[in-house]
Amino acid sequence: MNLAQISQNYDFSGRTIVITGGGGVLGGEIAATLAGCHANIAILDRDMRLAERAAQRIAELPGMQARAVAIDADVLDKASLAKAEARVHSEFGRVDGLINAAGGNKPQATTSPDLAFFDLPAEALRFVFDLNILGTILPSQVFGRGMAAQQEGVILNISSMNAFRPLTRIPAYSAAKAGVSNFTQWLAVHMAQEYSPRIRVNAIAPGFFLTEQNRFLLTDTATGELTPRGQTILAHTPMARFGDPADLLGAVLWLLSPLSQFVTGIVLPIDGGFSAFSGV
Repeated sequence: MNLAQISQNYDFSGRTIVITGGGGVLGGEIAATLAGCHANIAILDRDMRLAERAAQRIAELPGMQARAVAIDADVLDKASLAKAEARVHSEFGRVDGLINAAGGNKPQATTSPDLAFFDLPAEALRFVFDLNILGTILPSQVFGRGMAAQQEGVILNISSMNAFRPLTRIPAYSAAKAGVSNFTQWLAVHMAQEYSPRIRVNAIAPGFFLTEQNRFLLTDTATGELTPRGQTILAHTPMARFGDPADLLGAVLWLLSPLSQFVTGIVLPIDGGFSAFSGV
């Protein structure tokens, strides 16, 4: 394979990628990059203001050839997802890829000096589990059915380094992301054996990225300075910084492209070396 052929593998012209949570920081960056590689993008989010802003950003990219549509969808409501799937098909005809980017944590499911593990409310724990696990499984059911019918497609889940090494204070999020990693492996085998080996399922596991969900843990909201937790994380990250959304893009493009056509069932760390460092 020559260089021209390699570069062509990152041309997604004519392909349609659905991104749940596409209005978020990470999902929006992925959406814009894939659109820049000529993929049509369906941005699913329950906050239409964020989804429309992400779609508008894509529309304003110089020389944009692909289309992006904002679609109202709740990843915890299968009827809402089915309606979104019908809209995607009416706009683009088929779905070639699904990125399950919806997820997150909740302060009420996080231990603190004022909130012991024993007192974490069940509704907060349930919210985190549902958002991350069901929020990955239900879209995979709805959009995976079409992939099974067409005998090809790619599903990319968002796990976390917490799935490999659970962090203090966030028991629900760590356990939920471990479930996402396990489900990724299960679904990869299921789709390949039951439907087609041309349906691949993988996940990326971001390390520490500053997002709205974790900013309260890593920075002091009043001063903007790192908290002791944030300082500890950077001290254990060989690259000595938090991740930037752009740091995910190379792995995402590779896992969606034909260059990874023999890769399924993996969970790929993107963590600045955090998982490789013993602390010594």
